[in-house]
Amino acid sequence: MKEVSTMVCSALRRVAHVRVYLVRTASSVSRGHRQLALGSRPATSESAARGTPGSVVELLGQSYPQDDYSNISQKVLSRVGRNLHNQQHHPLWLIKERVKEHFYKQYVGRFGTPLFSVYDNFPPVVTTWQNFDSLLIPADHPSRKKGDNYYLNRTHMLRAHTSAHQWDLLHAGLDAFLVVGDVYRRDQIDCQHYPVFHQLEAVRLFSKHQLFAGIKDGESLQLFEQSSRSAHKQETHTMEALKLVEFDLKQTLTRLVTHLFGDGLDIRWVDCYFPFTHPSFEMEINFHGEWLEVLGCGVMEQQLVNSAGAQDKIGWAFGLGLERLAMILYDIPDIRLFWSEDERFLKQFHVSDINQKVKFQPLSKYPAVINDISFWLPSENYTENDFYDLVRTIGGDLVEKVDLIDKFEHPKTHKTSHCYRITYRHMERTLSQREVTRVHQAVQEAAVQLLAVEGRF
Repeated sequence: MKEVSTMVCSALRRVAHVRVYLVRTASSVSRGHRQLALGSRPATSESAARGTPGSVVELLGQSYPQDDYSNISQKVLSRVGRNLHNQQHHPLWLIKERVKEHFYKQYVGRFGTPLFSVYDNFPPVVTTWQNFDSLLIPADHPSRKKGDNYYLNRTHMLRAHTSAHQWDLLHAGLDAFLVVGDVYRRDQIDCQHYPVFHQLEAVRLFSKHQLFAGIKDGESLQLFEQSSRSAHKQETHTMEALKLVEFDLKQTLTRLVTHLFGDGLDIRWVDCYFPFTHPSFEMEINFHGEWLEVLGCGVMEQQLVNSAGAQDKIGWAFGLGLERLAMILYDIPDIRLFWSEDERFLKQFHVSDINQKVKFQPLSKYPAVINDISFWLPSENYTENDFYDLVRTIGGDLVEKVDLIDKFEHPKTHKTSHCYRITYRHMERTLSQREVTRVHQAVQEAAVQLLAVEGRF
């Protein structure tokens, strides 16, 4: 029970920290208080509030002044620097290494060296220009909302996708690279979503000579033209160039997923939209009789490529979520497990060969404790992700999921009430209703103070 007390007290201390850390939160909240990366998807609380002007956030040896955009919770800050994708024998590391090995073996440059460079240690703090503007994401695009991102301040944030490094690497003159890293999104709470997850993305550019080499009369073909934009191609690309880039992209990805999942895989391509590729696709695979989306990809917007200084080249990009792949490949049922330090989980991935098949053997699933919370929303500016992030901050990884189970509008006052069902479940032991009640009451108290809701508890 000592561990129980420590954990619950820690949760309560986080509530106290919220009050101190966000001195002006309740008043600012009451006054006024998605997913763009290629491939995966995306979680606020003490972060629901505004930062205290004049204060700073210390992160990875740098100081960032806070302003009205600052919204990073201590829960999220505690995850920065863990770099699960670089921890040997971690399941995310295994996926990363399998993809790296595949690209190193399949794609070799003129001198026998790997064609693709790999960058897996970029710090996660980027500028808003890197995360959005460099990728042609408009200033009014909904993906920029505070409700969907973790901002240090108006100019710096925790990257929402590894695509934030694309422009810089292209500008440095690279034609083929993989980027792997932790990314941060504010989102719902369930077994497949966590405020921190990991992405791997790749970019490849082609010169005219590279793309048309081996094509009959290829020397007469061109990469670019001035035409009209259509659903199938950009206005600056010739149809011949577009078709070859698209073919190379799909062939590259088909080889990759076949390497990961084995031969005989059914694959289909679904048209979709990303601001920085056109045309864009999602790849779905039929795995154990179910169609699953595993990544997003597309032909890079030429405007992005040109702005980075590669005007004479055309290219593709794709991105995938490492957790998504690992959960499918290794049959891992809950995304919280990736953060576990329980040896019963971690030792299952200590394999001598990274391509060895691993099927996760579930740990004992302990009983859930379910509590509901209802409150009247403030008259304006309530963001559901603020509540989710508050629950994560107070409850930590005790919280398995949060479901909105009821909405009600009062016929006379027109006030809106939400009722959420919070499922608490410890990954390694049984929780008691008494200890959960203490955490749940802390959530209620923090919701009133930080989100300006009116409790119905």
